[in-house]
Amino acid sequence: MMKETVIRWDRGMALGYEVEFYNAILVFAQAPRGFVMCGYLNMAAAEKLGDIAAVVRGVSNIDELFAAKVEEISTAAAKIGVKVGMTGKEALEKMM
Repeated sequence: MMKETVIRWDRGMALGYEVEFYNAILVFAQAPRGFVMCGYLNMAAAEKLGDIAAVVRGVSNIDELFAAKVEEISTAAAKIGVKVGMTGKEALEKMM
């Protein structure tokens, strides 16, 4: 099952996704310029493709993704001001 959530801010809109697999839930949020993803997804692939991306871990829904601390970022994310240690929400706001 997949759940989609529309996230609205003054600066724009993002989409949040929760996808249930057999052993885990894939959680990510996509803004116009990049995305915040759970540890289920691969930062090496995002880096290779030049994506603006940040990783949070240990989350099972969008609310947890927003509150969790960013543990890893792509080079492109660093260039727009995303930093390790900020919340997923703060990182996503930089990607608007």
